[in-house]
Amino acid sequence: MPHPNEDFDHHLLEIIEQSATGAVPSTPFHQDGLNRLRASHQVYPDADHKDGYVTARSLAGRPAFHAGNLEDLVAGRIDPEALEANGAIFDRYVQSLPAERRARAEARRLVVAGKPVHHRAHGAGVVQHDPVHSLVLVPGSGPHPGLPGNYLYGQVYETGAKPGPWSIILHDGEDGASLFAAPSMAEALGKLQEILACAPFTLEELGALGFKLI
Repeated sequence: MPHPNEDFDHHLLEIIEQSATGAVPSTPFHQDGLNRLRASHQVYPDADHKDGYVTARSLAGRPAFHAGNLEDLVAGRIDPEALEANGAIFDRYVQSLPAERRARAEARRLVVAGKPVHHRAHGAGVVQHDPVHSLVLVPGSGPHPGLPGNYLYGQVYETGAKPGPWSIILHDGEDGASLFAAPSMAEALGKLQEILACAPFTLEELGALGFKLI
C-alpha cells in the first residue's frame, strides 16, 4: 500500500536534486518530508553546501576509489609493495571532483591518505614490509557530512591481531567511524566488494553488514 506522503516525498527529492545547493523550503510541510527522507536514508546533509542536502540516488552514480590491484594481492600475484599507493588513489578521487571543490579536498590529503609508506629491508636479503594500509573512498555520510563530493574515507588494513588480523574502517568528515574486523585478507576484501556494491550508505547502515560504530 503506497505511503500517503509518497508522492510529496518523491517531489521533494526532485526539489533537492534540481537545486544548485540542495536547499529545502522551510515550510513545516517540507521539513516534515525532509525528516522522513532523512530517517529512511534517502537524503544526507550535503558536505558541499551548508544547510543543503544531497539524495542517495544522486550519489549512487558516483565512483568509489580503492587500490586497483588489491585483488592481485589476495591472489598472490603481487607483493604488498606493489599495491597502488594511497596518494595515487587520493589523486583519482580529487580529479573526479568539480574544479571548485578540489582545493578543499586537497586540504584533507594528509589526514585521508597519510604519508607514503616506505618498505624496509632487514637482515641478510630479507625484505619485511610495514602493515598494509590501503585507502578506500565511497559515497555516503555519517553522523557528520563526508568529504567534498560526499565521500566516506577509510582503509583496508592489516592489524596483525587476533581474532581480526585485518580490518576495514570508514570515517565521515569529522569523528564518525565504523569498523569491521576480519579473520583474513580475503574476507576483508570480500567485505570491501560488498560495501562497494551497496554504496551510498550511512555509517549507521553498515551495522547490517557487520560493522560497528566506534
